[in-house]
Amino acid sequence: MSVAGKTWSLNSKPGLLSKLVLFTALAIFYIYGVFWCIAKRSSVKDVSNVLKVFYYDFLRLRREHVIVEKVSEKELVTVCVNPCPILKLSLLLRVDTRYSCRLVSETVCRFVLRCLNPNLVFVRDYSCIRPYSTGCRERIYFKM
Repeated sequence: MSVAGKTWSLNSKPGLLSKLVLFTALAIFYIYGVFWCIAKRSSVKDVSNVLKVFYYDFLRLRREHVIVEKVSEKELVTVCVNPCPILKLSLLLRVDTRYSCRLVSETVCRFVLRCLNPNLVFVRDYSCIRPYSTGCRERIYFKM
């Protein structure tokens, strides 16, 4: 696999040191998520608010880094192309992003979305995730 001219061999089963670093990243991101939820006390009632509140306010992504593939009354599908700190950390540790993002990012994103509205569901498409793809596809929808 080639990323920015480098060939990477990413490990889907990281060693103890890599796991320690990833769990530290999880703790830091989780603390940020908890404090953000307490400070903002925001709620969302429709998917169009998720784009603003979750992607732009919580994740602090720039509009040009979030490609909206679909937005409807009940569903939002995005592809993020931002300079991602979890991707950078994963490449540095040579850990597969399908492991690190599931552990670090997905855990906190689900927590924050539940704070915004307990009926929101977060799903990441692991067949479309960097560095295997040009962006990371995510789907957020209201459960019935």
